[in-house]
Amino acid sequence: MTIHAPIEPNRRRGGAPVGYLDELPAVEAITVRYLRRYFSGEDGRRLIDAELCAALGPDEGRRAGDCFAELCEIALSHGRRPLLHHHPRCKVLGADESVFANFIAAAAEGEREDAILFASLLVRADVAFHLLTLAEDAGLSIRRMHIRLGCGFLAEKPAHRTLQ
Repeated sequence: MTIHAPIEPNRRRGGAPVGYLDELPAVEAITVRYLRRYFSGEDGRRLIDAELCAALGPDEGRRAGDCFAELCEIALSHGRRPLLHHHPRCKVLGADESVFANFIAAAAEGEREDAILFASLLVRADVAFHLLTLAEDAGLSIRRMHIRLGCGFLAEKPAHRTLQ
């Protein structure tokens, strides 16, 4: 397991493993992969944009990518604590990643009260409603992308290593 964020030793609970990425429903799995890619650097961000544009068209894809980027930046800059995420190829699902994925999925499904509760675990209360609007847009875009690309999109499997 790898955690990619500068953190204090007593503040690692957001990276605690709570499951496996391949156990998540499609929207949540894509959301976690995109969260990891976004924070992995410019190459990861370009990959997100390319996939969104390929599935949704250039205009809608760019808007969706910008929305997801703003969502991540606000979660980062107004977070209650550092938002922890695992390496892009890690098969483990971290606690913060799970909350983020459930937040996006609830928002996309119109479950606003649940989404606000998830948002309150990530960001300050005064930012949660703005984040909700972004999560609704990003979540709906991810759902449309998954519908258009089908299940083959999730065929990407993390690299497995044998521990000795």
